[in-house]
Amino acid sequence: MTSCHLVIGAAGLLLAIGLVMVFSASAIEAALDDEPVWRPGLDQLVFAALGLVALVVAVRLPVGLVRRWSFAALVVVTVLLVAVLVPGVGTAYNGSRAWIDLGFTDFQPSELSKLVVALWGAHVLATRSRHLTVRTLLLPLLPVFALLCGLLMSEPDFGAVVSLLLVVVGLLWAGGLPGRLWGIGIALAATLGVLLVGTSEYRMERITSFLHPFDDPTNTGFQAIRGFYALATGGLWGVGLGNSAMKWNLLPEAESDYIFAIIGEELGFLGCLVVVTLYAVLAYAGFRIARRSADPFIRLASVAITLWLVGQAAMNMGYVVGLLPVTGVTLPLVSAGGTSLVLTLFIVGILIRFARSEPEAIEHARRAERGRLARWLLPVPAHAVDPVRPRRERAGSRGVARAGSRLAAQLDPQPARSGPLPRRPVEAHPVRRPADGPRPDRRGAPSAGRRPERVPARPADRPGRSR
Repeated sequence: MTSCHLVIGAAGLLLAIGLVMVFSASAIEAALDDEPVWRPGLDQLVFAALGLVALVVAVRLPVGLVRRWSFAALVVVTVLLVAVLVPGVGTAYNGSRAWIDLGFTDFQPSELSKLVVALWGAHVLATRSRHLTVRTLLLPLLPVFALLCGLLMSEPDFGAVVSLLLVVVGLLWAGGLPGRLWGIGIALAATLGVLLVGTSEYRMERITSFLHPFDDPTNTGFQAIRGFYALATGGLWGVGLGNSAMKWNLLPEAESDYIFAIIGEELGFLGCLVVVTLYAVLAYAGFRIARRSADPFIRLASVAITLWLVGQAAMNMGYVVGLLPVTGVTLPLVSAGGTSLVLTLFIVGILIRFARSEPEAIEHARRAERGRLARWLLPVPAHAVDPVRPRRERAGSRGVARAGSRLAAQLDPQPARSGPLPRRPVEAHPVRRPADGPRPDRRGAPSAGRRPERVPARPADRPGRSR
């Protein structure tokens, strides 16, 4: 159960740190907006409770059900990404139309698209695992990735494109893409990235502010410089929880995109080191699940999900410390956000479900004595390898069964009867035995209790037979 415990422990500690830091980072801004100081933190707490419900649902989901509905989920996500671009449906924020206003919160379909692509891609590759070639490996993934990237760039949301790229890279890596093609793919991705940056003034400003933030400290480099100041002020031990100065409306998006800077200011370098270590533990647990699982779908999905979560965390912490350009991605399980937090906890539940599908974990769970609540919250998977079959194969087996029924009806001239068939007496051949002798068994040998008669041995020189 090591993989399961590592996922629960690392994700739980990251969630606890995130709740505390969101309360701390958003209190002053809420007070300046004439709102209760506890309101943003309470909203985050409510979304965390909803996310825990989603986690329990994910733990109890059968893997076969997830695989069967992955394509339908992909279609729904594509429709939602198109609906976001429709005026009046999508909501624009910071120059990006990426949200749908639900009244009580804003829903971001791009966050859901990453999980759906990871599950759908893992299902497709696992179905073709016995006959997987370069063509079958690239053909289902790259066209869908190009379509979704086109919709995401229309919003525009460059951070979601990079996160989706991490999912596809994880699937291709776990699927066994040959090494010679990785160089070609990296060259194509770099060329495409240069073209995308060069054709957009907004993305060019992001790159420029990353390389030279102090050239424009009041505009494009404002947020990056304030993040540097927060990290420098924290030092080794930090200024203390709740004592940040940058959260006094000096650092934009302090509770979401730049919450890692507030962690560095209040908890210091040691607090940042704890957060980085927890993400490293989560990465180790995810790859451990993929290595120890017997189901190819779980191996592929675990690698893709783990690479996405840890890669997104690395991107967020990287642009906060100035190593990467600002992409606007949040820190999973830590940053403030409704859709992202609920979805991330659902993903953690899926990883827990995958961890409990390890063969050793199933055997241990069956031997261990557990209470009723533990059995309900963490059910034991029935199989280490999911017995799901492709839809085409299931349809073919049903067609064969129907054809066999029609053939049997044609061969049987009797009309069909309703109800159970009457039993016919079975006439057995009588067994001849002496009146006072033992009753022979099926092989003709006398039953136990009486000494059998000697049978003369068959001669060895009988023609056509060998002894």
